[in-house]
Amino acid sequence: MFSNPRGTKDILPDEIGYWHRIEKVAHQVFSAYNYQELRTPIFESTQLFERSIGNQTDIVEKEMYTFLDKGNRSLTLRPEGTAPVVRSYIQNGLHKQQQVSKLYYCGPMFRYERPQAGRYRQFHQIGVECLGSALPFADAETIALGVHLFDELGLSDLSVNINSVGCSVCRPVIEERLKQYLSSNLSALCEDCNARFESRPLRILDCKKPQCQPYFSAIPNIRDSLCQACNDHFSSLLEYLAELGIEFNINPRLVRGLDYYSRTTFEIISDKLGAQNAICGGGRYDTLVEKLGGPATPAVGFAFGVERAVIILRELEDALQTKAPNLFIAPLGENQRTKSFYILNELRRAGIQCEMDYTSGSLKAQLKQANRYRSEYTLIFGEEEAQREVAILKKMINGDQVEVPLDQLVDYLVKTINQQ
Repeated sequence: MFSNPRGTKDILPDEIGYWHRIEKVAHQVFSAYNYQELRTPIFESTQLFERSIGNQTDIVEKEMYTFLDKGNRSLTLRPEGTAPVVRSYIQNGLHKQQQVSKLYYCGPMFRYERPQAGRYRQFHQIGVECLGSALPFADAETIALGVHLFDELGLSDLSVNINSVGCSVCRPVIEERLKQYLSSNLSALCEDCNARFESRPLRILDCKKPQCQPYFSAIPNIRDSLCQACNDHFSSLLEYLAELGIEFNINPRLVRGLDYYSRTTFEIISDKLGAQNAICGGGRYDTLVEKLGGPATPAVGFAFGVERAVIILRELEDALQTKAPNLFIAPLGENQRTKSFYILNELRRAGIQCEMDYTSGSLKAQLKQANRYRSEYTLIFGEEEAQREVAILKKMINGDQVEVPLDQLVDYLVKTINQQ
């Protein structure tokens, strides 16, 4: 007997309705903001991720699924979506087509890490990337898009944790101040923090280990060391968010776990989710396109895990489960079953979600089946109805019945069901 690999899961019919809802709402909201979908391969050159994410990140050092193909080329199952989008953006010359490219993606990612609730070795992300604008308007629009998306999904009490991590001008100053503060307690910090101290001290702020937290309480505020350009960018962004009515909290310890982020970093959170309240995360990455061989191109984006979103929606009971058939057809007799099969096909082509029993069981058994399907209506078609060229439409919630001529059946059902 086989089972799914550790760290993966089957998405079963009782859950798939949540996935459909999330994907549908994402497509609709992204379209309203003029984003276009881009699909990239699930594996890429290993160097793409080493160069973009950073060799000393946990993802590259510990979590990537990397293998050699038959041509002895090193390939990696994509652990995140931004680097492949940027690679495609450069390779296909999208920067030559328009000044600002707005792209979104949806698909599986892969990381070898300890499985836990909502976190798998194969997981799914939906994300957006806005490439070509350095203005804080782009940051504000991206954040507003995320808030809009989760609001449409039924999440409430949304706000934004936000910070600026500086740029190539002020980042060295920020990192030096941070190292000076941490140096006296370095021996008390965890192994990961010590490994990051020299080359990536800013990522120490991303440490979640309890033993390190007391030493972060009085850490220098990054904003005090921002250059004038970064400070002006951040101040304008906060003004725009305030004008849009988006609640935000400046979190001076908020950094992202990937090396390519600069300036704006943010998380969208919901107060209804307890301690693990982050729904998505993102930020600006103004140097990544150039780093991967393209022209200097400012960019900003965000991504969220679909598995995490499904858990949230199920807990809040705020999403539709798998949609039940609107109509169940109950044929009584062999001849009526054949006729009902043709009717079933017509109704489906007319856009009505319906099902029927092919076993020709009793009416009582078929009505039980309709209830198991949670169908709103049952269409009863027996020998007597066939002789009179009618069918009986039964509303399951109250038992009301009406006779419908067969030559008017499709139009009648389309009108009746669409009015519900």
